[in-house]
Amino acid sequence: MMCGITGTPGTGKSMIGEELARRGYTVVHQAMTVGPYVTGDDEERDVQVIDVDRWADEFRPVDGFVEGHMAHYLPCDRIVVLRCRPDELKTRLAQRKYRASKIKENAEAEALDVCLIETVEEFDSPQIFELDTTGRDAAWCADKIEGFFKGELAADFGHIDWSAFLEVN
Repeated sequence: MMCGITGTPGTGKSMIGEELARRGYTVVHQAMTVGPYVTGDDEERDVQVIDVDRWADEFRPVDGFVEGHMAHYLPCDRIVVLRCRPDELKTRLAQRKYRASKIKENAEAEALDVCLIETVEEFDSPQIFELDTTGRDAAWCADKIEGFFKGELAADFGHIDWSAFLEVN
């Protein structure tokens, strides 16, 4: 069974993936698989342009986890959407030395539920588990994800609302 872990950059995908790998699970990092599908660079947004459809079509499923902000485009059996309160997300991204415009873009995407909405468009409700990582460590989050992966925790999403963090321009 393949379980995706998706979310806005800074929500904890890589750290949680590392924790799951320490527990013996296979964890594939999206960044290690998209190279052949890069079609260019969007310098204004400071991102690589990926042929997502071709990447998803050619992705070889794994028995375990695949983590990355585009994992919800893969043919996963289950999908976890990581969430983080936008003010904490801004702090995490600033610590990574993200540009101010990139921090704002990602915080807005998180406040608008972008990854969750995209996931709901791709998956049936019983396949989706939304997890708030705000103030949580990787071990706690991995415990929850592991429970969902094993069928011990039911699908659950749609209870997080960060819209109050949207800035009025």
